[in-house]
Amino acid sequence: MILFVGILKIVFGILFLFAGVVHLVKPSLYKHFIPNFLPKLAVNYIIGLVEFFLGLGLFFTHTSRISALGIFFLMIVFLPIHIWDLTKKRPAIGSKKMAIIRIPMQFILMLCAWIMYLKS
Repeated sequence: MILFVGILKIVFGILFLFAGVVHLVKPSLYKHFIPNFLPKLAVNYIIGLVEFFLGLGLFFTHTSRISALGIFFLMIVFLPIHIWDLTKKRPAIGSKKMAIIRIPMQFILMLCAWIMYLKS
């Protein structure tokens, strides 16, 4: 189990660092995920910074547990956005099929984050 959690931390750390950087250097990729009533660019940059620092935190013993919990809660916040995206005629994630697949994947990501939190 320790090896599995270690691998999860590395994989999630890299993914969240990468996603955070992409939010900052290519904000247009995420503009369709953010509802119009929110300030899109500001929300995008804030989420990018949050994702970057949560990913970075997974690589340090003293911050990995709180980072895993932060990722868990971030996935909860993102879940309604993915459900909303599924209801759109043209989902931001691509096809309807990808939008449908993304929702159960969100629960898998949440489970992985919760396991990292419990076992860190």
